[in-house]
Amino acid sequence: MKLIIQIPCYNEEATLGLTLSELPRQLPGIDQVEWLIINDGSRDRTLEVAQACGVDHIVNLQSNQGLAKGFMAGIEACLEAGADIIVNTDADNQYCAADIPKLIAPILAGNAQIVIGARPIQSIKHFSPLKKLLQNFGSFVVRLASQTEIPDAPSGFRAISREAALRLNVFNEYTYTLETIIQAGQKGLIITSVPIHTNGFLRPSRLVKNIFAYVQHSILTIVRIFMTYRPLRFFMMLGSVPFSLGFLLCCRWLLLFWGIIGDDPAKPRVPSLILAAMLILIGVQLWIFGLIADLMGVNRQLLEDIQLRLRRQEYQKKSDRQSKREKL
Repeated sequence: MKLIIQIPCYNEEATLGLTLSELPRQLPGIDQVEWLIINDGSRDRTLEVAQACGVDHIVNLQSNQGLAKGFMAGIEACLEAGADIIVNTDADNQYCAADIPKLIAPILAGNAQIVIGARPIQSIKHFSPLKKLLQNFGSFVVRLASQTEIPDAPSGFRAISREAALRLNVFNEYTYTLETIIQAGQKGLIITSVPIHTNGFLRPSRLVKNIFAYVQHSILTIVRIFMTYRPLRFFMMLGSVPFSLGFLLCCRWLLLFWGIIGDDPAKPRVPSLILAAMLILIGVQLWIFGLIADLMGVNRQLLEDIQLRLRRQEYQKKSDRQSKREKL
């Protein structure tokens, strides 16, 4: 059983050494623990610090690709290196490395495929009241969209089994945290969370530079991934709004036309009737879009199944070649 701890890095020379110094090299139930960093186009001495600390694998991106692409590049590298479990943590030492055994325990027990570390949001001193409120609200929305019970969706401290890693795809370029939870929930992967501790504050978040921009990006991510995996439900809900308004306007026009309400049944009220017809047509069109998107979703599922099989074959061949080299 091999576990690889991956750390996305962008200009992290000041904190990476401390983070690596607290990572374990041995864990109960694990035969081999390795470290991997994703050097996301750093312009400082991040690479030198990683090499000096004895990192086993380095994924070197020539330019800054962003957190989401860096995360997926690390996942691919971990799978290629034969990882059975992948633990993702941050380079700013925000998460307590001593909680890694707790994080991987549900996977080792066969009770989960993805485990999210739930931070004590309310007791984190450097989080403003507004940020705490938005964190909790965002996690609530993700729980609804993913049909999971994850209390801390933005947490980057997570453990992923090999099978789950093979099935993950990240389309968003901003962050992977919300998308992977929603995607895992919609794909039927077993996902859970465990309470964790956090370390002292070392530097401001590079992802949340502006809280309102972060909220905007998060909302777009949630809507996009929900549209991708539940298009029929999304467009049915969206189309129901104009259709209901149009239906109510149509009923009102009929009541006026029959003289049940109003004082002038002969008045045509054409604008009201046209508006009702337009709203009903918009609602029906959105429902049709949902049906088409749902049919396209079948093709997406087939492509994901093909991708999963190809990934398994590719990494199995690489694993077999590596085993042969080790025997020689």
